[in-house]
Amino acid sequence: MSHVPVTMSAVLLTGHGGFEKLDYRNDIDVPTVAASKVLIRVLAAGVNNTDINTRTAWYSKSVTGETSTGAAAGFETADDDDGSWSGTPLTFPRIQGADCCGEIVAVGEGVDESRIGERVLVRTMQQAPVDYQPFVCWTVGSECDGGFAQYMTAYGAETFKVDCDWSDIELASIPCAYSTAENMLERANVSEGEIVLITGASGGVGSAAVQLAKRRGAKVIAQSGEAKLNEVKALGADEVVDRNANLAETLGTEVVDVVVDLVAGESWPCLLEVLKRGGRYATAGAIAGPIVELDVRTLYLKDLTLIGCTFQRQNVFENLVGYIERNEIKPLVARHYPLKDIVRAQEDFLSKKHVGKLVLVPPQG
Repeated sequence: MSHVPVTMSAVLLTGHGGFEKLDYRNDIDVPTVAASKVLIRVLAAGVNNTDINTRTAWYSKSVTGETSTGAAAGFETADDDDGSWSGTPLTFPRIQGADCCGEIVAVGEGVDESRIGERVLVRTMQQAPVDYQPFVCWTVGSECDGGFAQYMTAYGAETFKVDCDWSDIELASIPCAYSTAENMLERANVSEGEIVLITGASGGVGSAAVQLAKRRGAKVIAQSGEAKLNEVKALGADEVVDRNANLAETLGTEVVDVVVDLVAGESWPCLLEVLKRGGRYATAGAIAGPIVELDVRTLYLKDLTLIGCTFQRQNVFENLVGYIERNEIKPLVARHYPLKDIVRAQEDFLSKKHVGKLVLVPPQG
């Protein structure tokens, strides 16, 4: 076993609310590695919407607005009893961080000691804690402590060795965003030659979806803010559309096979208008607001399929590791910060002025 200190630096989430609920500390006990688990020295951890949404309790059914409206101060209407993505109360304090790139430094009973020294990624959506029940999972940094620390534990079966020449910071951009994107494409069964519309294409999940859809041979129409259109085009999008455009007027109706949506909000009905008959709609986010207007006649008269995407089968993450090792995708990191600057990183994340991912780096050594 490598030398492991007794205490570590970490960011504690002390409750639902604003930035004041993020407490950077240097005196947190290093977690003990239990049976079937590994102890990981965190090398880098990405910033994600789910970290912010969990902090603010945006997942509460009492919150109906877009994610950014309460991201700094929290939501007054939020109910702590259903403030997590799973709808069950969180236990505080909690170490968040849905992304982790790290090095295994110790193993628990039942895990081969030869794994010590591996550089790994931790699967964000964990099935091992719930005995691999279908459509049931834990999220790293929500139901269990995550990567906003110098050390974390994870199940050995949920921790994947990666052999590549990417930096730690680049690898840390992958787990949550890319697995979310790949899962939507997998669940929607996107295939070669299909036309895919991706909303929120400049964000972490959206920019990942552009790459992953192109990898499948799809034609990609990407929607993002006007200032970022050229950067999104450079990711491989075949066509880019301003996020404020009327999609039905710009693209026409019934022209898209699949919609990969991360935005929702007031303009949501247009997404169904541009879908072809028999088209598929997949979502894993609602940054513009979760409450939308649905004309059920559009749904059934066009034989559409609506797919909600949270649970991920293990092959989704295994596929991502393969894509990395075969250089079939590339990381897109906009900026990185010391872990202690988590508030500044989340403020920059919320400003939406970047394309790709923001990453936090805990103290090393």
